Amino acid sequence: MKFSLVADTLGYMEGTTKRLELTQHLVDLFKITPPEIISKVAYLLQGKLRPEHEGIEIGVAEKIAIRALSKSTGVPALKIEHEYKKVGDFGHATANILEQKTQTTFLKEDITIERVYDTLFKIAELKGNRSQNMKMKYISSLLNDASPIEGRFIAKIITSNLRLGVADYTILDALSIAFTGSKENRPMLEHAYNVCSDLGRVAEDVAKNGIEALKHFQVSVFSPIRPMLAERVKDAQEAREKIQADFAAEYKLDGERVQVHMQKDKIILYSRSLENITNYYPDIVEKIGKSIKANEIILEAEAVAINENTGEFLPFQELMHRRRKYNIAKAVNEYPITVNFFDIMFVDGKSCLDMSYKERRRILESSINEDSFARVMPMMLIKTDDEVEDFLENAINSGCEGLMLKQLDSPYRAGARASNWLKLKREYKNELGDSLDLVVIGAFYGRGRRTGRYGALLLSAYDENTDGYPSVCKVGTGFTDESLDQFYQILSDKIIVKKDPRIDSGLEADVWFEPEVVIEIVASEITLSPIHKTALDKIRKGSGLALRFPKFTGKIRFEKTPENATSVDEIITMYNSQKKVVQDEKQF
Repeated sequence: MKFSLVADTLGYMEGTTKRLELTQHLVDLFKITPPEIISKVAYLLQGKLRPEHEGIEIGVAEKIAIRALSKSTGVPALKIEHEYKKVGDFGHATANILEQKTQTTFLKEDITIERVYDTLFKIAELKGNRSQNMKMKYISSLLNDASPIEGRFIAKIITSNLRLGVADYTILDALSIAFTGSKENRPMLEHAYNVCSDLGRVAEDVAKNGIEALKHFQVSVFSPIRPMLAERVKDAQEAREKIQADFAAEYKLDGERVQVHMQKDKIILYSRSLENITNYYPDIVEKIGKSIKANEIILEAEAVAINENTGEFLPFQELMHRRRKYNIAKAVNEYPITVNFFDIMFVDGKSCLDMSYKERRRILESSINEDSFARVMPMMLIKTDDEVEDFLENAINSGCEGLMLKQLDSPYRAGARASNWLKLKREYKNELGDSLDLVVIGAFYGRGRRTGRYGALLLSAYDENTDGYPSVCKVGTGFTDESLDQFYQILSDKIIVKKDPRIDSGLEADVWFEPEVVIEIVASEITLSPIHKTALDKIRKGSGLALRFPKFTGKIRFEKTPENATSVDEIITMYNSQKKVVQDEKQF
């Protein structure tokens, strides 16, 4: 299949910010894509070569890409750099340079999707001293034969700059419409995606075998499952109103959520965002096999830093010292952990996802030999609100954040946020109190001592219904000089020239970012806002919701994807709960 068909589609998509139009362009592309290569198209649309958890990165620096373009066209690298600075987008700069191409290629080879994908895969596999030169040669060979629009998107993909404003769920919508005739069948595709986290695999299955094949989609070891998420409540009474059934309470620890996959002697660990984090936890790989009574298993656990002398749980920030490229062995010694298992998803060939929490807990307890390193999360079956309060007090005294409350007869809903799981922290009981995890979507340049850095960040919640990022506040407090420098570095490669179409903001930021970085914020309360777009028209016509006096807590949530950020529905719930507290106080 000609790559020009993909490039044309991407060009059309860059020309619109309307989600329905973006989806329709994808539908048209999928309908003409042969089933045997549709997985490659799905990956390329994500700017990837394989699913995230496999860790295969193209890894081409812009300097290498510029040299490759210079070699291909005969245009000096300095002139290419000047063009890039002028247009602000390397893909568009590449297209402009290719239109001015001075070298002539007499024997052109067709640019196909297969050729582009296979060449990029070869680039991703290159290692060692000569890899940079080989990468340059491979890129140059593609650009030699590429038209300006093909070159534009090849350049965007190789430099990880394919910012189309479409997320995974938009692609799932398009696949559903293309192969079943309706968006109504998306839940089946979404379920398959949630249990394998591989969009290419889902696309290939539905294209080759139809929607019925997805009903039998199986969980498998080393294909991470998208984690189930919890709603928040402020007290036991609200929990009982939401669950309306018997539930259990577990300790909620301030650590890193880890999905443990084991098959015989092989162990791979995945983070909440499904990143392969095995290298950060060699102690888990070394020790955990002795505690697990199964040949094949998928477990969920919380890895928590501890004080070895007292056994006290330490804050999440301590654990992040392990997130380093070098001297991991030293970090392991300096920041010891315990692994606290709280759920089981698969064991010895059988999926546990459709089992009730009560049954999963029974299997979990029978699958783990507890010791000082591997533990099963403390749990209590709840009968009264007083028991919740007592267990919460025990959890806090043990160094926990709070409790997780789980309905006894509920299945594990991969990728879903539902009231079957609720999180309760002590601070939920104090007005707004609780922190929120929000997505950085823009920034404003600083003044005074913040000159040359960002003085404030524009933040959003995540709208699960529209797959969008509506603004919810502008935050400029809580930052140290060190954190301002850190943000300037982290966000430098997230800058986008055109605002992502999923971003909805009444404020015009100085700089827009790809919605990727999640940070923790506290605020005094949630208020109605004529400017911010979170929950627009949901409470009052013409108004959204915003945070009053927001403050950065110092936590960058590296382990969270933007889709795991605080949702619009959560903020609406928090606003209504806050409003109810005020009304109750007025009655007294």
